[in-house]
This record gives sequence, structure tokens and C-alpha cells, in this order.
Amino acid sequence: MSFEIIVVGGSFAGLAAALQLARARRKVLVIDAGLPRNRFAAHSHGFLGHDGKAPAQILSESIDQLLRYPSMSLRQGMATAVHAGDGFRVTLDDGTAVEGQRLILSTGVRDELPALPGLAERWGQTVVHCPYCHGYELEGPLGVLGTHPNSAHQALLVPDWGPTTLFTQGTLALDEAESAQLAARGVQIERQPVVELLGTAPRLDGVRLADGRVVTVHGLFVAPRTTLTSPLAEQLGCDFEAGPLGTIIKVDGMQQTSVPGVFAAGDAATHFTNATRAAAAGVMAGVAAHRSLFMGLAA
Repeated sequence: MSFEIIVVGGSFAGLAAALQLARARRKVLVIDAGLPRNRFAAHSHGFLGHDGKAPAQILSESIDQLLRYPSMSLRQGMATAVHAGDGFRVTLDDGTAVEGQRLILSTGVRDELPALPGLAERWGQTVVHCPYCHGYELEGPLGVLGTHPNSAHQALLVPDWGPTTLFTQGTLALDEAESAQLAARGVQIERQPVVELLGTAPRLDGVRLADGRVVTVHGLFVAPRTTLTSPLAEQLGCDFEAGPLGTIIKVDGMQQTSVPGVFAAGDAATHFTNATRAAAAGVMAGVAAHRSLFMGLAA
């Protein structure tokens, strides 16, 4: 089966891209495995017009709207392989294949959570990554788990949502300027590593430290390492770039990758992730892919 544009990944970025293309009356297919990164969160916040809705509800409503366009198709499944020739041939996990003139990768990333007892079962509820997305709903005291050098910057933000402790895990080094900034914001520094999260999940009552002490926190911010969820960009030979949390697909201002005809949007193609940015990047990718159909691959 042949399409003008194939979008791989049907969360905020992919559906936003598909909407532009469907409204341009282009034949577009979205392939989605049904595993969005935000599936662990009960509610989405900070997304204009959708504040407080469940991510699954936002996606369901978006799909319902998209499928009203006759040129729009949706296929459930995992895209496992891609071949570039005269266009692109995408193979799904059931062995079937589809072809398209252009390809948009909105395949997302996977969070690699710290291996702490009690952390995974609270992810997206009382253990979260973004204070703007989840901080308002948490009632302090709060903690920040030091997982990388930018954790100190994260700890500077969090006091606006509640009294904050930065847990350095015994590895996060703070210079004099950082220590002064944190002190000015009232952030407590705890150098003993967290070894366990306490309470009946998803509630968080506190954390146990390596020396046996318990520190009361009701919300814990963690910035996990990320990995790309899909091998397609690598199979195509796309360029990548390293960031503070993981590798992403390199794109230009129009969401064009290094491979002609291949665009990328969403968490797989940005270092700064949230729903609004993903949707905006998807819009750009959809518009750019559409323009390239009649202006050439360099458009």
C-alpha cells in the first residue's frame, strides 16, 4: 500500500504532523505502537486547552478528529525496519510493508529510570521529571535526585513548588557558585545516597538514605537518561547529536534530518521535551514534508 507521507509514531508530535497533511488533502498514514512516553502519567498539565486531561484522552480525541479527514489512515503496530529507495518502504512487526514518498519520525524516547527500590512504580505519579508539568499537583516537601550535572539547575526551579532537598547521591559535585545559588533558594543538600522510596505506591512518604535515616518527601523529581525507542533513524543513516540526557536525531529548523525526505519531531528530535513543544515540532515537520512534495527534497 502506498502513501504520500508516512508518520511513524502517533503521539502529540506525530498526530500534529498528520493533521497538517490531512488538511492539505495529502494521503497520509500514521503507524503507532500504542506506547507513548507519557502513558505513566494520569494527567497532562501545561498543554494549552488540555490542562488536566489524561494523555490517553487527548490522543483519543485527536485521533477521532483526524479520522474525519478522508485522506488520513491509522495503522496499529510497530515499525521495525525501513528501506530508502525511490521513496521509503516501512516494514511492520506483522511482516507487512507500506510505502511512502516522505517519512516523518516521531518515534519518541524511552526513559531509563534509576534502579532504586520503589521508584518505577511511582513514575509519572509522585516521581516525575518536569516541575512545570507535575509540580503544581505535588504537596511538599519535595526532593530532586541528582542523576546528572543539570540536576543542580533542576533543584533551583523546584522550591517554587515546595520546600526542596537535593540528593546528590554521593556523586553530584557542586561548585561554590552552585552551592551559593541553592542556598539562596533554600534548597537543602543531602549527600548521603537515597537507597529506597517509602510508602504505599503511588503515594510517596519519604526516602531512606544509605546511613538508615529517613527524609520526608512527597514528590521526587528525576531527570532520567533516555534512549531512542526506534531503530529506523539509524537504519536510514540519519545524523545524531548527544545531549545531557541522551542521543537524539539531528534536525534543522524545519525538522529535516540529514537524510533527504526524512523529517523528525517530538522527543526523539529535541533536548527540551514537553507536550507543547512536541506538537509544535510536529506541525513544522508536517508543513515541511508537505512543501517538499512539490518544491523538492531541499525545500
